[in-house]
Amino acid sequence: MATSLHGLAASSARPAAAVRLAQPDEAGTLRHLAQLDDAPELAGAILVATIDADLVAALSLDDGRVVANPFVLTSDAVELLRRRATALTGRRRRRWRSALRPRVAWTARAATRD
Repeated sequence: MATSLHGLAASSARPAAAVRLAQPDEAGTLRHLAQLDDAPELAGAILVATIDADLVAALSLDDGRVVANPFVLTSDAVELLRRRATALTGRRRRRWRSALRPRVAWTARAATRD
C-alpha cells in the first residue's frame, strides 16, 4: 500500500511551538503552571512558551526564573524562552557562575582559633 506525501507529512508533523508575552487573562493558567512545577508564581513581565496552543513553560523577564509543566518535554521550549528573553533584555543569565564560585565557611569561632 502506497503512502501519499500528504499522509506522510501529516504523520510526521511537528507540534507548533510559539513564544510570546503573557496576557493579563492568563494569570490563572500561570498560577496553575507554577503549582505543577512546585514553584512560586512568577512576577513582572512574563514570556510564555506554547506547544500546540497549550501553555507549557513561562519565564519571568524580571528575574529569569522559569516554571514548566513537568509532564511535558519542555527543554526546547525553555531554551526558546531563554533566547527570546536575551534578545528582549540584552542580558544573559549566568546560572553556573555562583555554583562554580568556591565558598568558604567563616565563623567567629574559626577567626578566634588562631
